[in-house]
Amino acid sequence: MIETTVEAVSVGSAPTVSPDSSVTEAAGHLRRPEVTALVVVDGGAVVGIVTGSDIVAAVAETDAPLAVRTIMSTPVTTITPTATLSEAAETMRTAGVKQLPVLSDGDYRGVLSARTLASYLPRSTLEIEWRDDPLRVDPIEGRDPDTTE
Repeated sequence: MIETTVEAVSVGSAPTVSPDSSVTEAAGHLRRPEVTALVVVDGGAVVGIVTGSDIVAAVAETDAPLAVRTIMSTPVTTITPTATLSEAAETMRTAGVKQLPVLSDGDYRGVLSARTLASYLPRSTLEIEWRDDPLRVDPIEGRDPDTTE
C-alpha cells in the first residue's frame, strides 16, 4: 500500500505572527474560521504556535495587554512534507497536538491540522489525548464557586 505524504494534501497556510505581536492581533487572526492556529516566527525560524484555547486561557487569567511570546506553546512539534499521513497522525497523537507546522529544510510551508487528516485516515488514528492541565479558574475569595451570583 502506498501512503499519502503531507506534501500531497492541501496544507493550510496559517498566518504567522512574531513573538512580539499582541494577543489582540493574534485573536483577530483566529476569529477567521479557516485559521486553526498561528505559527510564531522569529527571524525566519518557527519558535511557537498559538491556538484559540491559548487565547481563551490568556483572557481568563488576565486583562493586561500581553505579547504572543507569553502564551505561545513552545517548543513546537513539526513535520516534514515527505512524512506520511500516518506518521503525521502518530506525531499528533503522541505529542497531544492538533496542528503541525510543516517545515521543509527549516522553512515554514503551512500547517497540517487534524481536521485535514480526518479526510484521509480512520477516526481511531486521530484520537488525540490532551496532555495539558485543563483551564482552571480560581474562585473569588469569599464567594461560593458553585453559585452564579
